[in-house]
Amino acid sequence: MNQSSVLYIVTVVCFTIILLSVVGAYNYYVTQDRILMSKNVEDAISKGIDPLSVRCAYASEIDAVCVSYAYSRNTNSKAKK
Repeated sequence: MNQSSVLYIVTVVCFTIILLSVVGAYNYYVTQDRILMSKNVEDAISKGIDPLSVRCAYASEIDAVCVSYAYSRNTNSKAKK
Protein backbone atom coordinates (compact mmCIF):
# COMPACT_ATOMS: atom_id res chain seq x y z
CA MET A 1 0.00 0.00 0.00
CA ASN A 2 1.26 3.39 -0.84
CA GLN A 3 0.67 6.52 1.19
CA SER A 4 -2.04 7.81 -1.14
CA SER A 5 -4.30 4.79 -0.64
CA VAL A 6 -3.80 4.89 3.14
CA LEU A 7 -4.77 8.58 3.15
CA TYR A 8 -7.87 7.75 1.08
CA ILE A 9 -8.93 4.99 3.48
CA VAL A 10 -8.40 7.22 6.52
CA THR A 11 -10.43 10.01 4.89
CA VAL A 12 -13.32 7.68 4.04
CA VAL A 13 -13.33 6.25 7.58
CA CYS A 14 -13.33 9.76 9.10
CA PHE A 15 -16.20 10.94 6.92
CA THR A 16 -18.15 7.77 7.73
CA ILE A 17 -17.67 8.36 11.46
CA ILE A 18 -18.77 11.99 11.10
CA LEU A 19 -21.84 11.01 9.08
CA LEU A 20 -22.86 8.33 11.58
CA SER A 21 -22.35 10.77 14.45
CA VAL A 22 -24.59 13.37 12.81
CA VAL A 23 -27.31 10.80 12.11
CA GLY A 24 -27.11 9.47 15.67
CA ALA A 25 -27.24 12.96 17.20
CA TYR A 26 -30.25 13.89 15.09
CA ASN A 27 -32.09 10.71 16.06
CA TYR A 28 -31.31 11.33 19.73
CA TYR A 29 -32.61 14.91 19.47
CA VAL A 30 -35.86 13.84 17.81
CA THR A 31 -36.39 11.02 20.30
CA GLN A 32 -35.82 13.29 23.31
CA ASP A 33 -38.15 15.91 21.83
CA ARG A 34 -40.94 13.34 21.43
CA ILE A 35 -40.40 12.01 24.97
CA LEU A 36 -40.60 15.53 26.39
CA MET A 37 -43.73 16.29 24.36
CA SER A 38 -45.50 13.14 25.56
CA LYS A 39 -44.61 13.92 29.18
CA ASN A 40 -45.96 17.46 28.80
CA VAL A 41 -49.16 16.18 27.18
CA GLU A 42 -49.68 13.76 30.08
CA ASP A 43 -49.10 16.59 32.56
CA ALA A 44 -51.56 18.79 30.67
CA ILE A 45 -54.22 16.07 30.75
CA SER A 46 -53.77 15.63 34.49
CA LYS A 47 -54.14 19.40 35.00
CA GLY A 48 -57.16 19.71 32.72
CA ILE A 49 -55.38 21.63 29.96
CA ASP A 50 -56.22 20.91 26.34
CA PRO A 51 -53.58 18.38 25.20
CA LEU A 52 -53.89 19.50 21.57
CA SER A 53 -52.64 22.95 22.50
CA VAL A 54 -49.60 21.37 24.15
CA ARG A 55 -48.98 19.22 21.09
CA CYS A 56 -49.19 22.27 18.85
CA ALA A 57 -46.56 24.04 20.93
CA TYR A 58 -44.08 21.46 19.57
CA ALA A 59 -45.38 21.40 15.99
CA SER A 60 -43.90 23.07 12.95
CA GLU A 61 -45.64 25.94 11.24
CA ILE A 62 -46.89 23.67 8.45
CA ASP A 63 -48.71 21.17 10.68
CA ALA A 64 -52.25 21.10 9.27
CA VAL A 65 -53.83 19.92 12.53
CA CYS A 66 -52.37 22.80 14.50
CA VAL A 67 -53.17 25.37 11.83
CA SER A 68 -56.82 24.31 11.84
CA TYR A 69 -56.81 24.20 15.66
CA ALA A 70 -55.45 27.74 15.86
CA TYR A 71 -57.96 28.94 13.27
CA SER A 72 -60.87 27.36 15.14
CA ARG A 73 -59.69 28.82 18.45
CA ASN A 74 -59.40 32.26 16.85
CA THR A 75 -62.83 31.93 15.23
CA ASN A 76 -64.43 30.78 18.51
CA SER A 77 -62.93 33.65 20.48
CA LYS A 78 -64.24 36.18 17.90
CA ALA A 79 -67.71 34.62 18.02
CA LYS A 80 -67.87 34.95 21.81
CA LYS A 81 -67.26 38.72 21.73
